[in-house]
Amino acid sequence: MSSPRVLVVDDEADLRELLEITLVRMGLDVDSAETLREARAFLSQTDYALVLTDMRLPDGLGLELVREVTASNKSTPIAVVTAYGSADNAVIALKAGAFDYVSKPVVLDELRVMVQSALRLSAPNHDSAGASASGAERRLIGDSAVVQALRSQIARLARSMAPVAITGESGSGKELAAREIHAQSARASKPFIAVNCGAIPENLMEAEFFGYRKGAFTGAADDREGFFQAANGGTLMLDEVADLPLAMQVKLLRAIQERRVRKIGATAEEPVDVRLISATHQDLAQCVEAGKFRQDLFYRLNVIELSVPPLRERSDDLAVLTGAILARLAGPGQRARLGDGVLDTLRAYSFPGNVRELENILERALAFANDGVIEVGDLSLKGARVGEAERGGGAGAATASVVEPAPATPSPAPTPPPGATLPGAGESLPQSLPDYLNRIEHDIIVRALVQTQYNRAQAAQLLGVSLRQLRYQMQKLAIDDPKA
Repeated sequence: MSSPRVLVVDDEADLRELLEITLVRMGLDVDSAETLREARAFLSQTDYALVLTDMRLPDGLGLELVREVTASNKSTPIAVVTAYGSADNAVIALKAGAFDYVSKPVVLDELRVMVQSALRLSAPNHDSAGASASGAERRLIGDSAVVQALRSQIARLARSMAPVAITGESGSGKELAAREIHAQSARASKPFIAVNCGAIPENLMEAEFFGYRKGAFTGAADDREGFFQAANGGTLMLDEVADLPLAMQVKLLRAIQERRVRKIGATAEEPVDVRLISATHQDLAQCVEAGKFRQDLFYRLNVIELSVPPLRERSDDLAVLTGAILARLAGPGQRARLGDGVLDTLRAYSFPGNVRELENILERALAFANDGVIEVGDLSLKGARVGEAERGGGAGAATASVVEPAPATPSPAPTPPPGATLPGAGESLPQSLPDYLNRIEHDIIVRALVQTQYNRAQAAQLLGVSLRQLRYQMQKLAIDDPKA
């Protein structure tokens, strides 16, 4: 079996020779070209596992070659060699479709790491489509048009090492998309580290991201690696990156540009090889305009943008989503399902919290459900778009009226028990709002029970809740049933 073949395109004889020697020692076959014309001739005759080109050539720019190779549909990774300090050129090349880049003067260890990643990507046994079929079904559930388009974008992004900025509303699945990019990439066997930037105290950020040496500060009893070292060779996801303080943004920018980090207390930097994926529900461009986010860091992180759609734009996926969530919540050997009209009720809801909110709603509803069957009253939705359900007619119209049930106001009870009246305007309120609300809820439930002569089923119907919910609230509020 022949060795993978690499095409090197550079007009500097010394650098070209250095690249050739390094690649040959890695067991690769190498072709060399000095101009765009020679490179195009090689590409028309041979399929390469990697193309490595300088940005400036005698008869044009390496960027032209990047665009041509990317458009050829051969799936050949192409990397660029950029001059020292020309980070902007590297970003432009990545946006044009380059797999990765190395900076001059070329650090051979970094070059070898990049070449190995490219070879794993172009290897025959690296089946991106197969990874998409298995991984995407496991992570990104749904068959709607927007989800299929998202999967297609992820498959393309997985073939690049360019930083990706994922945007989307809270709870829409940004981390799932990031994990899928990692799973389909050549880095799939390496770590995936997700960091919530808004959850780290500002005074600990540098230590958490870059690590520290023993004795660097009080409490540093041992050497510790940071997020960059932990993700070395793999992917580092910066969730809620807009929450990074400006001082940390400067340090992060340097780490991205130099691909090196320095632990607190260390005197030397160490190389790191990570692919960065950032995510936020905020508009980073607006944060830049407001002076909350550095423009140069935004430029480096936002090389490729991926937008995750909200759940309300993929309502066709609700059936398969709820099925998968319920199967997970019910556990092995158990079964949970939706009752009549429940799916229509869910479709009428706007889901401001997206898929995360759907999971919470179903988990709560399953706790109230009888025999694993979730009814409309178990959902306890708030703010449903009732008008849309009513226009749909049928079961949706019938159930939409109870999507957001207001507590029923029963007719005055003949003789409410002591303590069953609401606080009057002149009464002193409890010490806290929860106490006050619990007292109101207690009184309303007692009134409904008295009116129905403590028939729990009738009282639940009167209050617009399920019988299980009523039992739970009676237990929570210590409401006794005289018939018990």
